[in-house]
Amino acid sequence: MLLKAVLILYASFMEIASGAEWCYQSQITCNHTCTGPDTWGHISSQCSGQSQSPINIVTRKMLPDGRLTPFQFIGYQDTFHSILINNGHTVELDLPSSIKIKGGNLAATYKAVQLHLHWGKEGRLGSEHTIDGERFPMEMHIVHIKQEYNSLTQAVTDSTGVAVLGFFFKESPSANKKYDPLINALMNIKQPSTNTTVTGVSLDMFVLPQENMSKYLRYDGSLTTPNCNEAVVWTLFEDTVHLSREQLAAFFQLKFSNGEKMVETYRPVQPVNGRQVYYSNAHVAVVSTVLLMVSTLLSSAFTLDTTG
Repeated sequence: MLLKAVLILYASFMEIASGAEWCYQSQITCNHTCTGPDTWGHISSQCSGQSQSPINIVTRKMLPDGRLTPFQFIGYQDTFHSILINNGHTVELDLPSSIKIKGGNLAATYKAVQLHLHWGKEGRLGSEHTIDGERFPMEMHIVHIKQEYNSLTQAVTDSTGVAVLGFFFKESPSANKKYDPLINALMNIKQPSTNTTVTGVSLDMFVLPQENMSKYLRYDGSLTTPNCNEAVVWTLFEDTVHLSREQLAAFFQLKFSNGEKMVETYRPVQPVNGRQVYYSNAHVAVVSTVLLMVSTLLSSAFTLDTTG
């Protein structure tokens, strides 16, 4: 009888947890019950999978992959008008499907769906991925799906259906003026479930110069929010986007769905479970150049020594 009672209680708990709203760790308080990252598996079993994101990337364990050539960015320079949304978990900008990427050893051409960001709070860093245990102030994800699919829901049924480009941010002493349209628009969507129109922007305004996007890291993972589908080809760029402290602080004024400040909007890093992280052809070229320089210097030194 005791075992039966325990099983009934556990089943009831699972039902409550599954029905609860998912949230970030920063939202869990005594008077706000929600399902935090440690128990997202109660909402979706995929969140307890073996290929979850984000991860900590250990640079000494990365391997080169000559197939990781530069991307082709289609429509990144085109201006568009779109809706910026406070969805209660983050800020999200809808993107035209005419924006596409291919190359970079991707399985197909992928079209853009949306971009969103993850951040910390005043005095704390908030990127999702970490590099050798180090976190960045903020991280932006540009989500693309294979162009054969009509929605993200369709794309996540394919193990390579989603391609996410990730960009790390660093604090700069001066403001990044290209971000002004986005930063200014945040003031109109402080409350959850609100939106505003952003006009005359392009993705080129928000990302790195394209010549700086040939150095990147690659691994297979998942969406970083429930349902945590393991369908993502991740690309993380080495160079960083710079924003001023004031620009970063503008994100802290947004509100979660529970009315609290929207801060520390990141999932903790997940176990790597034997997955390999690769680095792009541009890194290989840099290493080859360095080795050639060293070889040349050693050869010159040997020549001087033998003729001197």
